[in-house]
Amino acid sequence: MSGVLGLDTSNYTTSAAVYCDDGTGLNSSRLLDVPEGGLGLRQSDALFQHVRRLPERVRELYASGKLKEIRAVGASTAPRSVEGSYMPCFLAGESQGQVLADALDVPFFAFSHQQGHVAAACWSAGRMDLLDKPILSWHLSGGTTELLLVEPVDGMPQMKILGGTEDISAGQLIDRTGKRLGVPFPAGKGLDAMAANSTSKEKFAVKLRGLHFSFSGVENQVQKRIDAGMAPEDVARFTLNTVAATVHRVTQQALKEYPGLEVLCSGGVASNSLLRQVMDYALFAEPRYSTDNAMGIALLTHRAMEMGKNHE
Repeated sequence: MSGVLGLDTSNYTTSAAVYCDDGTGLNSSRLLDVPEGGLGLRQSDALFQHVRRLPERVRELYASGKLKEIRAVGASTAPRSVEGSYMPCFLAGESQGQVLADALDVPFFAFSHQQGHVAAACWSAGRMDLLDKPILSWHLSGGTTELLLVEPVDGMPQMKILGGTEDISAGQLIDRTGKRLGVPFPAGKGLDAMAANSTSKEKFAVKLRGLHFSFSGVENQVQKRIDAGMAPEDVARFTLNTVAATVHRVTQQALKEYPGLEVLCSGGVASNSLLRQVMDYALFAEPRYSTDNAMGIALLTHRAMEMGKNHE
């Protein structure tokens, strides 16, 4: 079966995906190993793990039978599609992707990690048409909490930051809360499960500055509740209530400025069940395509190839 290969080597996940000419796709991912009690990795350690593990991910795709004839290779080469956006860990996917494309004599296409998230969410939600019109999109992850205006430019999604956090991201707040509660990193799934045992509606009223806000004060509120002896499940719920309520309030404010636009949520935090309840008017990817994955890169690679785009 012929198709294209997409690679994504983000800060915490090594992934490869195939998008076939028949419209089917498959993603293969593995989280990087973070030392117990840690809240992340140095870029050099992340890059080393990606270089070692990327062949495993591609090998798994071949074993599935979906990757028999590669017509193009794509990779995420930067966090965002803006000048100066750089993170060393993306060198793993970019370099191996370019070598593979040259060896196979097929085109290589470069995209940003953020473009991949948006494309994967559109595909998983069954709404690839969203790539052809302006939308509002949240990128909610361990490193990013941004509200974006996404518009098609020459068939590819281009982003303008409208709002978001001015300090720590939603994912960082969740991970730091999780560490305090003994939840393994990354803490999103564990904190979600813990919060499901609470019915607390308590949340912190984060102050908005237009479409921007700060989550650093919430971290202090979390510690205050832990010190006061609040039940762990209620602390988890407090954190997630606050994140969901803040994202909802900012979205509603943005829709006043951009009425009628559909709202898409992507990134690892977008897999949170409470956020999905509060933002029931938005479109979400399946949880496995909300977290870091290479499917969006494969989709954009196929899209670029079919449109006859110039490649790197």
